[in-house]
Amino acid sequence: MNGLTQDLADFITASPTPYHAVAQGGARLRAAGFTEQDEAVAGERGPGGRYLVRDGTLLAWSVPAGAGPGTPIRVFAAHTDSPTLKVKPRPDVGRAGWRQVAVEVYGGALYNSWLDRDLGLAGRLARFDGSTVLVNIDRPVLRVPQLAVHLDRAVNQGLTLDAQQHLLPIWGLGDPTAGEFLAFVAGEAGLDPADVAGHDLVVHDLTPPATLGRHQELLAAPRLDNLVSVHAGLSALIAAAEVSDMISVFVGFDHEEIGSDTATGASGPLLENLLTWLAGGFDARGQAFARSRCLSVDVTHAAHPNYLDRHDPTHQALPNAGPTLKVNANQRYATDAPGAAAWHRACRDAGVPSQVFVGKNTVPCGSTVGPLIATRLGIRTVDVGIPVLSMHSARELCGVDDPGHLVAAATAFLIDAR
Repeated sequence: MNGLTQDLADFITASPTPYHAVAQGGARLRAAGFTEQDEAVAGERGPGGRYLVRDGTLLAWSVPAGAGPGTPIRVFAAHTDSPTLKVKPRPDVGRAGWRQVAVEVYGGALYNSWLDRDLGLAGRLARFDGSTVLVNIDRPVLRVPQLAVHLDRAVNQGLTLDAQQHLLPIWGLGDPTAGEFLAFVAGEAGLDPADVAGHDLVVHDLTPPATLGRHQELLAAPRLDNLVSVHAGLSALIAAAEVSDMISVFVGFDHEEIGSDTATGASGPLLENLLTWLAGGFDARGQAFARSRCLSVDVTHAAHPNYLDRHDPTHQALPNAGPTLKVNANQRYATDAPGAAAWHRACRDAGVPSQVFVGKNTVPCGSTVGPLIATRLGIRTVDVGIPVLSMHSARELCGVDDPGHLVAAATAFLIDAR
């Protein structure tokens, strides 16, 4: 791997949950000279880089010297969450001599991609005093076993998985005992189980990121959707902070994969509150927002060679051909013509290739945080992302060059005052 790809791989491996991703992001920002700001305390508007964390959401910003009310703002928006299996509040279940863990599906997961994988467990534990502790069990603990073909001869004609019955991981033999699983997790975190009052825990695939292909031109990894964008946004913000005359902002929202309608999602107030404050207050924000732009960054579909009938024939994206502008006539993506021009200008300035994705008319189009930001704030928003195969699988695939292209283009976007 090249240096940036290896850094991305390390970031993904260290970020099995949104809570770990924002912790990793905070560490990178601190190393770059940013300081953490307490959301509950009046903030400092002066020059410099700062960030704040709310659960699985990270906001960071850089204010240049001389910035005042009405200073234009450039925003890079992504999300920190990925489809997975989340542990239920009472996880101890099982039958026929197997200990299992009760889970529910988080987001639009590809169920079959979680079968027969060695799974770890990660998330946060909440104590009675209100504090939280991160936990990451990064060794094989769980497995969702598939039924043998001998017991389902028609499986290759169509696999149907019931999320309630077929996705329960096993974690050992014996009869289930209430409290046993959470006691195990608490012990791994160095806590007294009696001190744990709540948890947010998910499974994660333990196979490390790896390059593949004849020329090692592809990268396979979990959670590319959307940690590749979070990684790029943090890198772009840190680079832009050194040279931009505008206010630069990064936001990595939690809960995009389940609709964003949460306190820490893109439909919540966090970004609006921050941008209004940075603009100099409600009365000044109209002028600032009119001169601002947002880059909404989320992965897009690479043309699948085995399913080309699912793609528009003239707007297909390929790995290593550059980050992709995403366009939809019904504004499922927020891109419009002036926004597209800003994006193409950024790619030209950065010297990186770009491509355009439009979904096939007969295949429903997904969406991103972009339309939510544009609707809530009225800031011109552009949707882009790098192309991947196997989106929402436990393991996805992208080109090794595209993460670097995305960092370069996003940096150019953040510092472009035109």
